[in-house]
Formats: sequence, C-alpha cells, structure tokens
Amino acid sequence: MTTPPRRCPRVGVLFGGRSAEHDVSLASARAVMDNLTGEFDVVPIGITRDGRWLAGGDPWRALSEGDESVEAVTLTPDPSGGRALLRLHPHEGESPRITDIDVIFPVLHGTYGEDGTVQGLLELADVPYVGCGVLASAVGMDKAMMKVVFRAANLPVLPYVTFLRRDWESDPERVVALIEDALHYPVFVKPANLGSSVGISKVKAAADLPAALDLAASYDRKIVVEQGINARDIEISVLGNDDVAVSVVGEIVSSNEWYDYAAKYLDGESEPIIPAPVAPAVADEIQRLAIEAYRAVDASGLSRVDFLMDRDTGELWLSEINTLPGFTPISMYAKMWAASGVSYRELCHRLVYLALERHAEKSRRRTDRD
Repeated sequence: MTTPPRRCPRVGVLFGGRSAEHDVSLASARAVMDNLTGEFDVVPIGITRDGRWLAGGDPWRALSEGDESVEAVTLTPDPSGGRALLRLHPHEGESPRITDIDVIFPVLHGTYGEDGTVQGLLELADVPYVGCGVLASAVGMDKAMMKVVFRAANLPVLPYVTFLRRDWESDPERVVALIEDALHYPVFVKPANLGSSVGISKVKAAADLPAALDLAASYDRKIVVEQGINARDIEISVLGNDDVAVSVVGEIVSSNEWYDYAAKYLDGESEPIIPAPVAPAVADEIQRLAIEAYRAVDASGLSRVDFLMDRDTGELWLSEINTLPGFTPISMYAKMWAASGVSYRELCHRLVYLALERHAEKSRRRTDRD
C-alpha cells in the first residue's frame, strides 16, 4: 500500500445512478461518506435516475428526499482539466469550477456504474478511482462473458446457455429447445447485465419459462440461463491490487427458496453465517478459487466472489464475481472483513490508498514510441 500523501486527499464519493440498484447505492454511499470523514475531505457527488450529476449542498439528500439545493455538474474527460468538477450552469461572474478531486470512490451498483462505463470516464480524465478497472468491471457485470473468462481459466462453472433478446422474440420455440437440450429444470433465468438478483427467476417447469424469459429480456438484451442445483450460497471478500488478501468464508441462509431481491434487501430474515461452517480444507479451496477468479478478470481494489456448494455432493461452483458489492457495514463484503480483523472504517481508508497505488502503477506506462 502506498504511503498516505501529506495533504488530506479530496475524495469524491459517487453514488445513485441510472441502474435499478439506485437505492442500494444510496445506502452504501451514506456509510462510506460517514467513515471517510475525518481523514479525508469528502465531496458527495450524486447521480440522478436520469443520469444528471449533482454536487454542492447535499446531493445525497437531493436523491433520497428530493432536496433541490444542489448544482448540476460534470467531470470533463480532458485530463488537462485538473480533475475538476465543473458547474454546468454557472451564474454570471461565477467560476465554473466547484472543486478539484484527488480520487473518486464510486459507490454505484449495476449498469452505468459497475459495468466499466464510469471507470472509462475516469480513465480519460486521469482521475484515480476505487475498485476495478474498465476490463474487470465490464466482465464482472456481463454474466455471459464472465463465464467465458472463468471457463478459459479452468474455473468450475455450472452449465449454461446464453442468447439475445431478439432471438427469444423472433424464434421462441428455438430458444426453448436450446435451453431444454442443454439443461434440466430447475433453471435460473437472468439478465446478463444487472445485479442484486433484479430480473432473475427460478424456473421449475416449462410452463413458467416464457414469463421468466420475458422478465429478463425487459432488463437486458442478453439473457443467461443457468443450471439450477440444490446449493448453499457461499461468499468471500477479496481486497488488493497485485498483492491480494482474502477474508474468512461466509454463508447466506436465505429466508426464501433462493437468495432473491426480497431475501437480500426487504424481509430482513436471511441469516449470514460468518465464518461459514465448512471444513478447513474447503475454506482453503474457496480462498484459492476466489483469488484465481479475481486475477482472471484482472480485478483491483475489491470484489466479492460468490460460490454455490452442492448440498448433495459438496462440489464447489463459481457463481460470479461482484466487482462493486453492496458496501454498508452490514453488507456481507464488510462483515466478512470485520470477522477477519479489518473494521469498516479501515476498509474504506485502505480502498482509497489502493486506488492511489493503482493509479501510480498505471501512470508508469509509456505513451510515446521513442
């Protein structure tokens, strides 16, 4: 980890966004800002559901309660702009520059935030940022490409099929045959690019498949259908850049038949078990596979890696890597680190310095030919 700079770093916390996970982002951002304040100069930056950036005043309150005493801002992709937040509509005689930013802490879940889009803007602007880069973020968001990468790395992935929305809409019989030839019920139908179990259905019989495919297709143009198994939900937290650390292993006992959106966020009855009741050798294998998955997508900063453990055979299957997991103190990512001896506040601070370390490392690359 790099040595903290002498001046208090100015950290822009970016939250909200255009995704279906907008509200989850607000909860994560509130906790991050509260735990960065004191050591860092925190600059809240909200993104509305229609994509407008807000700063000044209280953007978090603006998004959560409708307070409009904030300004529309932008971050120029021009790296000569000095990493500045600029007013979109400055008054006469008013400087367009609101403040400069040393590092951005994106707390954006789902599309237009966790998928590499914001990361690409920050790369163009030459702003250090917390978390995974463009490649890892994009691969981690796209469940179909994620599985391609994991398979190429010889990591255990359940059987699946993937196809486009237009395939389903133009020739539904062929799509159903594709699914039923490759898989058996139950199956999980998922939009490829979304998180928090939004748009996901467990399908136990052929009669329920069309509605599940319609739902997934309403969220994304690409659909993934994965083999269902009788599984335990196992998770682990990963932290670091080139040097990677892993937490203890955790398990989620869902309040519902499977770990859907309601079980994650609404009913409050799902039970996290940390550490998970698994044999030491199994925990070691989960930690090994998590590091391999992290490196397979070239992740940095943080990720949560999720597994399915077959209740009947004990076999481990890599489910997904979440490159920007839920990030409140009671989220699994933070709770597994707390059980490993790293407090939430320390975790937030480490991530800022890991972002600066990663940026410094990337800045060593040459951009000339001489």
